[in-house]
Amino acid sequence: MEIHTKSIEQRMDWLFALARTHSEQFTSPESWLSRRRYLAEHPTAVLVLKCMDGRINIPVATDTPPGIIQPFRNLGGMFNLGWPHLGETLARAVEQVVASGRRALLLITYHFSKGDRHRGCAGFNYDTEAAIAHTRAIKAQVEHTFGVGHQTVYPLLCGFETDADALVLHGENGDTLSLADLSSADVEALPQRIEELFDDMPQQVRNDLVPLLRGNLAHIRKLHREPPRTLDIQHREWMICVGRGFDFMHTPNMGLIIGPYSPDLAQPIYKAASIIEANMKHGRVPDDGFLLLASSPFEEHGVDRARATLKAQFLGEFAASVIERQFPALATKMRRRTCVLDWHTRELVQV
Repeated sequence: MEIHTKSIEQRMDWLFALARTHSEQFTSPESWLSRRRYLAEHPTAVLVLKCMDGRINIPVATDTPPGIIQPFRNLGGMFNLGWPHLGETLARAVEQVVASGRRALLLITYHFSKGDRHRGCAGFNYDTEAAIAHTRAIKAQVEHTFGVGHQTVYPLLCGFETDADALVLHGENGDTLSLADLSSADVEALPQRIEELFDDMPQQVRNDLVPLLRGNLAHIRKLHREPPRTLDIQHREWMICVGRGFDFMHTPNMGLIIGPYSPDLAQPIYKAASIIEANMKHGRVPDDGFLLLASSPFEEHGVDRARATLKAQFLGEFAASVIERQFPALATKMRRRTCVLDWHTRELVQV
């Protein structure tokens, strides 16, 4: 179903049905075994720092099973490991990985459009070089925090070209590898190309990076076989998601996802609202309403769930207040939902 053209009520019904289906599939025996098998074969944990842009869906673009890649999202992919909540959340994720004897691959991403500069990253005012410079600064912070030897946490600079959903890897030697430029005949040579680009990357991490790249090549080829997706490569989001726990939205270009990391959440909320307003103005989505969805995950019932409820409520109220103050006309079309997410079952529960 072409959900972008439906009424806001139909879109919201579709969204929560998608969340229920995702939880059912995530907890099914087949899915559980698939994840266990994948992690047994590819034990490296994959973490991704990325923009809130709804076109950037790394699990879909790499054909990776749900629940494998852990995302961190913010406006433009702008992060600072000095932010208290981000630093603590990322450190905790790494500590959990290390405690199980695994390594972590941290993709530090930026995005751009090859076909039109203004389909690039609005967070950086469509300046791709500025976005790349910022990813390098994040990498330096990661190395300061987790070490420059890259033997446990490997930071990898990675572009995402939104027209083709193609990854662009930035090697340690300054060379780049664009997956959009490769053919099916290049698949066998990928391990060697990775070794040339990242000669300090542990062998296990290399082995576990290759499936992501092969998945991306397959995804790119699939898109080439499909009709042109003119609207899909533009902003077409119709909801603003604040918090964490939105992995169920594996259909790209639906929501602008703002992680709760920056001390200044008002800025990404303002930018997200301006994108929603432009989408309505230019007819990319109906102008009958948009959804503000706040969510916070919990791992244990009791205190942890209670805290998640308060956090989700705060995030929803804060985001709504920014939109009402800065976009009063748009605010009249706002529908609000507040949820918590059971991290173990991925069940989204309205509170």
